[in-house]
Amino acid sequence: MDRRDFLASIVAAGAASLAACRSPTPSLPPGELLGTSLDIGHRLREQALPAAGETRKVPVLIVGAGVGGLAAGWKLAQAGFADFLLVDLESEAGGNSRAGRNAVSAYPWGAHYLPLPTRESTAVRELLAELGVLRGDVRAARPAYDERHLCATPQERLYLDGRWQEGLLPLTGVGAGERRQYRRFTDTIAAFAQRRDAAGRPAFALPMALSSRDPDLLRLDRVSMRDWLLAQGFDSPQLHWYVNHACRDDYGTASAAVSAWAGIHYFASRSGEAENAASDTVLTAPEGNAWLTSGMLRSIEARVGQRLLTGALAFRVAGGESGSGPLAVDLWLPGEQRTLRVLAEQLIWAAPLFLVPWVFSGHARLKDAARRYSYAPWLIANLTLSQLPEERSGAPLAWDNVLHRGRSLGYVVATHQQMRLWQGATVLTWYRSFDELAPEAARAALRETPREVWAEQILAELEQPHPDIRRISSRIDVFRNAHAMVRPLPGLISSDARALFAADGERLRFAHADVSGLSLFEEAQYRGILAAERTLRRLRVRFASSLA
Repeated sequence: MDRRDFLASIVAAGAASLAACRSPTPSLPPGELLGTSLDIGHRLREQALPAAGETRKVPVLIVGAGVGGLAAGWKLAQAGFADFLLVDLESEAGGNSRAGRNAVSAYPWGAHYLPLPTRESTAVRELLAELGVLRGDVRAARPAYDERHLCATPQERLYLDGRWQEGLLPLTGVGAGERRQYRRFTDTIAAFAQRRDAAGRPAFALPMALSSRDPDLLRLDRVSMRDWLLAQGFDSPQLHWYVNHACRDDYGTASAAVSAWAGIHYFASRSGEAENAASDTVLTAPEGNAWLTSGMLRSIEARVGQRLLTGALAFRVAGGESGSGPLAVDLWLPGEQRTLRVLAEQLIWAAPLFLVPWVFSGHARLKDAARRYSYAPWLIANLTLSQLPEERSGAPLAWDNVLHRGRSLGYVVATHQQMRLWQGATVLTWYRSFDELAPEAARAALRETPREVWAEQILAELEQPHPDIRRISSRIDVFRNAHAMVRPLPGLISSDARALFAADGERLRFAHADVSGLSLFEEAQYRGILAAERTLRRLRVRFASSLA
């Protein structure tokens, strides 16, 4: 389906539904259409911004205050280094881990969970220990975690054929042959998870930079996850649905377009364990992963004071190619209607890599490498409900709730961690990727579709399992993210383009999850801390590594 057909279909469907719901069905609840700063960001294409009226000098500038930028600042501050500035286009830090709050609950505007960190994820464990969530030795095989952040049961369920089932692997109507494929797939993934190379590295690690480089594993990056499944004799439709859902959920992209290396990594790398939880338990909070980003920001401020400048668009980076002299970074401050030039001895670029061709002056190789990247757009909605929704038969309300035949990825329940004590109003966070469309067509749909059309589609989908959803919805806020996450298409993980951004420059280094090719908290945090530690070494500042 192309952009024009898609837009016509959603507008027509929305108009018909809106007309049908005028009476006696309740009208649509109020809400806002939100999103990343599209208008300001598009000023990059115009480049019609004024010259700098002020120049400042700073030893270290970090551009981007998402997970990667905050992690870089957190590590610099931890080492006692205070001479840095952290800037971000948005009005608050957090990137894809930002959150909202209303009278009912906090709720996520993006990432909403963290798997139990593996033993390789030392920096994640170190952060969790600082936040008081991991207790005891951060390098223990099975640490204990604060139960308030361990996802309460039931953790997930699937709506299939008019009934809820526990877990996401379809069970209804699945015959013996498909169940044998389920078991063989599980065994295949377990073998990958247990495999170590001659150097002792896991086949698939978190962070991915610690994964094995064995040639047979790297060859998996040449084919799609769907094609790899078929080549292994996995043709079960329900198994393919399950794997496709996992790829859409973590990468915003269907399994037919995701690298098999990335697809297998999703299943085989999450080997973290806990003393007081099952291995598949995740860490979460009502606000999603915002508790992690806000925790890093509080830590920075406690150690070195305020270092964050929000509402600042980095629209030009000059210098740095020869390795001599500072880099000049021009920042447009829309709130003040002026341009500030920052001269930085060291620059950590923690913003998405798709911006590089628009921002960097010179650096032809970096620009060409950035154009190799593709990004998946997302739509997220938070529905405020006056009470818990009416349930169809089957498994009870879980934290993660997926509709087998839905366009969306389902929804998470913001108040799930308090569900045993609280049975009143709640907030559902609903997610949709656009894997059925080319990314540019999906971005056009996000720009051009009114909130009311999205709201109607969301309610129509959720009416299937929850007949009273319209009556109990008091508000629907919709958030658009046009470049939500990098798409790990075949060839990206093993590409020279990705390796170029992973390298350590003399004055410039990159610290975004895009550098890994996987949009995961662990990857963004690792890249941020790695960039900070490389920067500290350049500045000859002593520190204890968080990556050892």
